[in-house]
Amino acid sequence: MLRLICVSSVLAAGALAAIPDPVSPDPESIRPIDAVDTVFIEDMTWMEVRDAMLGGRKTVIVATGGIEQNGPYLVTGKHNVVLRGTTEAIARKLGNALVAPIVPFVPEGDFDPPTVHMKYPGTVSVTEETYQALLSDICLSFKTHGFEHIVLIGDSGGNQAGLKTVAETLNSKWAGSGTRLHFIPEYYDFASVANWLTEQGVEQTPEGFHDDFAMTAMMMAVDPSSVRTQQRIKADRFRINGVDLAPAEQTIKWGHRIINFRADATVAAIQKSFGKE
Repeated sequence: MLRLICVSSVLAAGALAAIPDPVSPDPESIRPIDAVDTVFIEDMTWMEVRDAMLGGRKTVIVATGGIEQNGPYLVTGKHNVVLRGTTEAIARKLGNALVAPIVPFVPEGDFDPPTVHMKYPGTVSVTEETYQALLSDICLSFKTHGFEHIVLIGDSGGNQAGLKTVAETLNSKWAGSGTRLHFIPEYYDFASVANWLTEQGVEQTPEGFHDDFAMTAMMMAVDPSSVRTQQRIKADRFRINGVDLAPAEQTIKWGHRIINFRADATVAAIQKSFGKE
């Protein structure tokens, strides 16, 4: 005999509450395949993250970028592209760190009337309150899973104050919990990068764009298309601030050098912060 069951009545009776979740594996399950060689949590399976932590990787880097106007040649995700290169270098140099998904949403200006980068289409802004709340929840996620050190860095100037506030607030709230935050302002030190480049013989004449040789070179080292390499070559615009970007291979080498320069300075600051505990 065929019986029709009213779904609403079943739900009302709470009958479905007893059905186990079929997609919830045992947290102690053995990983059935080899792990990949990456430091990026979003590119790892949950088992790979778990096993990396069991192997001693108890530090996580939480980095903030942005979606904003960056002149006529660079994609709006400029800072996120750069962070893909710098965070990997930092994590590998530390040796015991993983990298959280890069936070793309940061304060970029007011909405009404639009200010700063919000004057330009494609920019995505959030309020300072939203930014700090998002960061706090991200950090709480990693604390919940047992990370001992949470390193906060930002690739844009407007990101810094919020990072500092979140680190101070959560460190006070979580005192004695086994998890500590470290805001590292030394990462955002483009003056040192500019001085180093000058010492290396790279002279720039600013053109008024939200762009420079260091940013372009780092982005090219990660993704040449993010600076519109082929399009600029075709239009005879493959230069920035008076610095020729051709040959592209040479600029990419510069990009890796700049990434390593920034990573070395950041790692030194992180280790100093760890030593203060």
